[in-house]
Amino acid sequence: MQRLFAQTVFSLSVLVCLVSLGCSPGGRSGGPGPEDPDASKEFTSTESGLKYRILRRGTGEAPKPRSFVTVDYEGWLDSGEEFDSSYSRRQPTKFNLQSVVAGWTEGLQLVKEGGMIELEVPPELGYGAMGAPGSIPPNATLHFKVELHETRGG
Repeated sequence: MQRLFAQTVFSLSVLVCLVSLGCSPGGRSGGPGPEDPDASKEFTSTESGLKYRILRRGTGEAPKPRSFVTVDYEGWLDSGEEFDSSYSRRQPTKFNLQSVVAGWTEGLQLVKEGGMIELEVPPELGYGAMGAPGSIPPNATLHFKVELHETRGG
């Protein structure tokens, strides 16, 4: 009986964490996880113009252009205004790398599962001259912090 009571209390405390505090399994919460102490402060540029810096080295598999990934992320404009965040929704996002802007397709291949990357996506690798009406103006540079939780296929 005591064992059942202890399991019930533990389950309820996990539920309280999940619902009221925004915690989720795997230690993910309402914001990005920790960066490596030796994470670069400088951005590296690719040939395409994408700028990135690895904030946390992962130990798993790196995605390929056709991979399906599960990520948490936050995105903001040069002004600092956030335009999207899976952390705010408290729900990781799953998608195929072929279905996102070119800056994400290229950038996520640079980090491994369990890792975190910061991306600076120039307009030509983002939404370009059209923007995304309602949240992203034309010719906007996009900034993202992305945690790669899982990658499948490719």
